[in-house]
Amino acid sequence: MRIQYTDGFPIPLPPTHAFPLAKYRMLREAVQRLPEARHARFEVPDAARDAELELAHDPAYVRAVRSGSLEPKLQRSIGFPWSPELVERSLRSCGGTLAAMRAALDEGIGAYLGGGTHHAGRARGGGFCVFNDSAVVALVALREHGLARVLILDLDVHQGDGSAEILAREPRVTTVSLHGARNYPRVKWPSTIDVALDDGTDDSAYLAALDATLPRAFALARPGLVIYLAGADPWRDDRFGRLALSKAGLAARDARVFAAARAHEVPIVVTMAGGYGRKIEDSVAIQTETIRLALLDHAARRNPAPQ
Repeated sequence: MRIQYTDGFPIPLPPTHAFPLAKYRMLREAVQRLPEARHARFEVPDAARDAELELAHDPAYVRAVRSGSLEPKLQRSIGFPWSPELVERSLRSCGGTLAAMRAALDEGIGAYLGGGTHHAGRARGGGFCVFNDSAVVALVALREHGLARVLILDLDVHQGDGSAEILAREPRVTTVSLHGARNYPRVKWPSTIDVALDDGTDDSAYLAALDATLPRAFALARPGLVIYLAGADPWRDDRFGRLALSKAGLAARDARVFAAARAHEVPIVVTMAGGYGRKIEDSVAIQTETIRLALLDHAARRNPAPQ
């Protein structure tokens, strides 16, 4: 399996900044130690091209991000100070999900140890998201790879408002979001399917909601590709989560998603989305397990069990 990573492109942040930048290096190192990863290929992706970004984003926004000329209010909404390093990391982040998409089309599954930047809209960023990799990849897949339909399955704890906004008038992309009803963002753009969960939702209630949603999503989308945002932030001790899932519950969530995509014989792209555990090691452990399950899925796709 091909696994993309971009932790070699850090961004300068104040020491007290809330974004857990170290998570990405820690995650890569943890995944590289997995026995299941002994044959995996770890790759640094190319940066996304402007022509790819502009399928999802206003060209004026892309230019403003590149040049550092965003209005201060728009820059503050992203949550990162502008820097050349931020531009490079953001371009590489979209590139990581693009590379994972191409790997998925070749091998059935591809993963990026980052991405899931679902709060970026057509002409704005937000919530630590500069460009929307899911929307970019969905539109590139439709235009350049001959796919007829794409499903974005967003299981981050926060609603995928940017993806919903960008793709609102694109009927070939189905957006699905399971998220905390009272969590960020305050204003939620309607996805194709939104499932809003109460604060404190636990494993059993979450998995029941997912079990009800997955068949509906696949039936409606009839996808040729799934883009999966495997957020670690439904974890019960996430700083920004407000739900109450255990690590076992999150692993069960991932296993259900991989099984559904494999049963429908649909390639799947895996991105990490959010994870803000009070102990960074918890977020790393949750997302390491996501990738371990992805590696097992890759093996099952290559060597299916006899019927």
